[in-house]
Amino acid sequence: MGALAESWSLIIDRLPSYLMPCYRTITLSCLAFGLSIACGLIAVLARRSGTFWLRLPADFYVWFIRGTPTLIQVYITYFSLPVVGIVLTPEVAGVLALGVSSGAYMSEIFRSGLQAIPKGQYESTVAMGMARHKAFGRIIFPQVFRMVLPAVTNEAINTLKASSLLSLITVYEVTLHTQALIAETFSPLEFYLVSTALYLLLADIVGRLSRAMERRYKWGM
Repeated sequence: MGALAESWSLIIDRLPSYLMPCYRTITLSCLAFGLSIACGLIAVLARRSGTFWLRLPADFYVWFIRGTPTLIQVYITYFSLPVVGIVLTPEVAGVLALGVSSGAYMSEIFRSGLQAIPKGQYESTVAMGMARHKAFGRIIFPQVFRMVLPAVTNEAINTLKASSLLSLITVYEVTLHTQALIAETFSPLEFYLVSTALYLLLADIVGRLSRAMERRYKWGM
C-alpha cells in the first residue's frame, strides 16, 4: 500500500505539468490533420484528372508515402531538407511530415468515397450547366464527406498517435515530456500509464466529435 500511495502521489504532483505538452500535442495534431485534408484533396483530384502530368506526381506521392514508414518521413523532413538549404523548426517539420504522410491515406479515403457517387450525379450537374468546381464543392464533396467520415476519424486518431514520433526530433509534446519525467523520477510505469491515459482520452474526444457530426449529417438528410 505504501508503494501504491507513493506512486499515486508522484503522479498527482506532476500531472499539472502535462497541460502544456497536451496543448502542444493537440495543436500540432490539428495542424497536421488540416494539412492532410488539403493534401488528400489535391492528390485525389490530380489522380482523377485527365492530365498525365498531374496524375503522375500524385500517383508517385501516394505510392511513396504508403510504402515508407512515417518515422523515416519525419527524419527526411527534419534532417535531410537542410542539406538542400531548407531548414525547418522541429514543430514545422513535424507538422509538415505528419500532414503530408496522412494526406496520402486521406487521398485513398476520398477516392473510395468519390467512386461510390453514381455517375448520374456528375452528368446531371453538367446538364444543369453548373461549373465543375461548384458542383464538386456544393453537391459531390458533402456526400463524399458524409460517407467517409468514419474513415476520416480513424485517420485523425492515427495522426494524433503519430504525433508521438515528433519527440524523436525534440518536439516537446506528451511523449517527450513523459520521457523527461521518467528520467527525473526513475518511475517509468507511472508516467507511461499517464501518457497512455492521455492519448486514450484525446482519441476518445475525437471519436465523440465524429459521432456528433455523423448524427448531425443524419438529421440534415
